[in-house]
Amino acid sequence: MPTSDTSTETIGVFQAALLDMDGTIVNSDAVVERCWRRWAVDHGLDPEEALKVVHGRQGYATMAVLLPARPMEQNHADNRALLAQETADTEGIVPVPGAPAFVAALAGLPHALVTSADEALAQARMAAAGLPMPRVRVTAERVGASKPDPEGFLKGAAELGFDPAECVAFEDSEVGIAAARAAGARVVGVGPRAAAHAPDAHVPDLTRIRVTVRTDGAFELRLI
Repeated sequence: MPTSDTSTETIGVFQAALLDMDGTIVNSDAVVERCWRRWAVDHGLDPEEALKVVHGRQGYATMAVLLPARPMEQNHADNRALLAQETADTEGIVPVPGAPAFVAALAGLPHALVTSADEALAQARMAAAGLPMPRVRVTAERVGASKPDPEGFLKGAAELGFDPAECVAFEDSEVGIAAARAAGARVVGVGPRAAAHAPDAHVPDLTRIRVTVRTDGAFELRLI
């Protein structure tokens, strides 16, 4: 990282960070595409069209979008089976570039994982990517509604003890950005999917983020 701030741009000063997982700190696209392509073909759907809506949502919510006439209990049953497949498949999972250093920079700061994965899947993917699991995490089991509902981000901020307006959220998907914004957090979009959805700031990956801890305990985020 540069030793001078002359080439940086300040995003803001925050008390806590709320981190999405897939596509934001963990690159799991290979697994997601394998599993969802199979599911789409099994249900007579175009896999390419299905992949346009899978990112960010819990599986049952994606299925409801793709098969709107199907009973929700069937979506939940399918989702349980799909989660088991995804948890067992870690081939190709890697950290998003810059994620190890970024997560390490947050280690002593209030931060939470807010993910549409369940606990088992989150544990498997974070381990496969070699990233430490945050102590505070809001996984699929802990919310009643999938992103773009803001519930997960509201719970994450509350458990960290801060108002969402004091938090910065990192997201990669349309529904994730919408959820974080609805919660009242500032949003940093990560990766190509995020660019089209007007986050407050956008980076191609996490190598472009600098975290600077202030004497008052807050932290400043800068683009580099």
